[in-house]
Formats: sequence, structure tokens, C-alpha cells
Amino acid sequence: MLMPNEPYPALAGPYPVSTEHSAGPPLQGIQTPQLVELIKRPKILLVDDNEDELSLTRRSLEAQQCEVVSARCVTEALSQIATQSFDVLITDLHMPEPGDGFAVVTAMRHCQPQTLTLVVSDYPDVQKAMNAILLQADEVLAKPFDAGQLAGLMDKERMTSLPSLRPVKESVASILDRDLALLMQRWLARVEQVKELVAIPLGGSERGSFLPEMIKSITTRLRSTREIEAIESPSPAAVAHGQCRYRQGYTASMIVQESRLLQVSIFETIQHNLPTVDFTAVLPDIMIIADEVDSQLKQAIGSFLAVQRDEVAQASPVIAKEAASAQAN
Repeated sequence: MLMPNEPYPALAGPYPVSTEHSAGPPLQGIQTPQLVELIKRPKILLVDDNEDELSLTRRSLEAQQCEVVSARCVTEALSQIATQSFDVLITDLHMPEPGDGFAVVTAMRHCQPQTLTLVVSDYPDVQKAMNAILLQADEVLAKPFDAGQLAGLMDKERMTSLPSLRPVKESVASILDRDLALLMQRWLARVEQVKELVAIPLGGSERGSFLPEMIKSITTRLRSTREIEAIESPSPAAVAHGQCRYRQGYTASMIVQESRLLQVSIFETIQHNLPTVDFTAVLPDIMIIADEVDSQLKQAIGSFLAVQRDEVAQASPVIAKEAASAQAN
């Protein structure tokens, strides 16, 4: 998170040293005189896993009479957010995994919604992620950024232009219900890229006919049974799916492949709704989805193999009789 050595115009001192930090009112919709008071000697949480950049940025901010608390990882940042109040959060996005900084921003939004949150990244795709991240962070800055950008975020014009309302958050279950048709299209598009699967001549509606019931079982569990490893519930739809796939000429491994593509398509649907998804529950939701899809797969494979065994058992006496007849002749 490399910062320039030039001074920050909007942070030019001197600032009176306060002995107690005031949380103050939310930044959105705040009046200019209140804002000026709020950013006097701002208290900043600085988060970066690069020691050199963290040290350089901290010195630059402290030279401008800012009070800086630093954190070198997500865990340290979450601990500071839980125990202190801040006026500004400046966090790197990749620490080291892509999106680590987003977890910090989400925590700050939840615990201290009045804090100005800034995300910094030197990755070229940062602009693509901006629309989603801006709904949690106030701004995304690409490395290297100049002093004017930070100053502009703290002056009266930039602060009064911040949105006063944020979109209502949706649960993952609601998103899956709403985007079922799109999810099915994404799944079918992936299936069509697998030669083994398209070798079975089925139309799109016939191939994906099991998906609405599958998604319904997932959203029902998301809304009711929140345990990550809940007791497996019998699923007539999964049993019927396995039996159907056997009659259509699938193998067990092909059913597993379809299930894997379904999980990817579900997670892609969630990703496309990052601006509105409720991040406070998204991680357990993902684990519940994976567990439920695996449960449905297990039951489908079980019914598939049961039909296969029955056919083999029925065919065995006929085969034995034909073999005995051939020997007699």
C-alpha cells in the first residue's frame, strides 16, 4: 500500500491532540462543520501484510498528525476493530489472498458503520471489482495513488457526495430463488463443454429438469436447518434423479461431474450478486450449500446403483439359463 512522501493537503496540521476518541455521527449525510471536527487528528486503522509498505505509509500519516493503529493481517485487524474506534480504515485488498481486505471492510461496516473505509490494491482488475466492493467500502484506490486522492476523500465535497443509502442486503436463499433461471443457464453452458455429458443426447429442459427441486431443497435448508452438518433428510427428488439418469444412460461418474458443475454455477450466481448479498451469513451459507449438494448427490448415486443392481439381478437367471442351454448343445 505504497503512499507518496508529499504532504496530504486535507490533513495539514496542526491538529489539537485529543485524549478521547469520539465515534461521532455516521459520515453519510454529515454536515461540513461536523465533518471538520471529525477529521481533526483522525484515528486511522492501517492494514497491510507488507511490512515495508505498512511502515512507510504509517510514517507518512503520522507526519500529518494522524493517529495510526497498524495491523499486519486480517486477524489483527479484526481484533483492533473489536476493541477500538476509528475514523478511517485503509486496507490492502490482497493479504495475501484476493479479497482478504474485503473481510476487514465488512467487519468495519458491521461494527463501526460511521468509519470512512478505503480499499487499496495494485492489481489491474481492481476496477472490475469496484462496483461490488463500493457497496461495502466507500472507495477503492489503485496503487500507487497520490496524496490528492486521499485528501479528496476527506474534504467536504467528497464527503457530502457519499451515498446516503445502501442497497438492502439479500440472503443467499433469496438470490438463488430469484436467479434460478440464470443459474440453470450457467449450469447448462458448463455441461455443454463436457464431451462425456453431451454424448448423452438430451434437450436442455430434459437434462436440467432436476434442478428446480435441487435448488428448492438447498434454499429450504438455508432458511430452516442452519447446522453445517445436519442429519441427512431423505430426498425423493434426488432418488428419482439417480433412477432417471440410469435409464438415460449416464454413469455414476457423470452424475458426480454434473453435481460439481452445479456447485460452481451456484457459487457463480452468488458472485454475480456481491453488491446485494448479506455477507454476515455468506460463509456458513456456502458451507451449507456444499453439504446439501453432497447429500443430494449421495442419494442420487445410491438410487442409481440400486437400479443397476436390480437389473443385474434380474438378468442373471436369464444369462445362466442361456449359458446352460449353450453348453447342452
